Amino acid sequence: MGVSIRAYSRHRGVSDTAVHKAIQSGRITLESDGTINIEKADAEWEANTNKAQQRSKQKAVPAAAFEAVDETLRESGMGTGNSTTYVQARTANEVIKAQTARVKLQQLKGELVDRNQAIAHVFQLARAERDAWLGWPSRISAQMAAELEVDQHRLYVALETYVRQHLKELGEVKPRVD
Repeated sequence: MGVSIRAYSRHRGVSDTAVHKAIQSGRITLESDGTINIEKADAEWEANTNKAQQRSKQKAVPAAAFEAVDETLRESGMGTGNSTTYVQARTANEVIKAQTARVKLQQLKGELVDRNQAIAHVFQLARAERDAWLGWPSRISAQMAAELEVDQHRLYVALETYVRQHLKELGEVKPRVD
């Protein structure tokens, strides 16, 4: 099984019409299932094409460009299906321009937060929280020992042990920041 006419036209870097004309003129042949065998069609194309009548070779559009257009259109709710037309590509370009302009406007209004600054701020908050918890047993153990009528040092050691164990468990959680 080969590829469709559109897929072969992208492979060759020519229009669908050029491939249709090549099929109609007999320069390339279709497989029995109506698809195109790329290797066979490339060989036929080269052998049966008059080089003097050829325009300068156009660059094929990279597959990544088609994927980017498809992704942009899908994100905008305008799925493209199997192939991308020029109008869809232009639409994707305009959508990207609008998205870029919206982000720039949000930056100017101060509505966006710098990712690295946010991560650093969260890190500082987490460190301050950890330090507060590490200091808590020494601040509260004497008062708790008096209320419970137990040895202050033993209570301090127990509180510190359990606070450190709990902080260690919390430290094993890996937040996603993507």
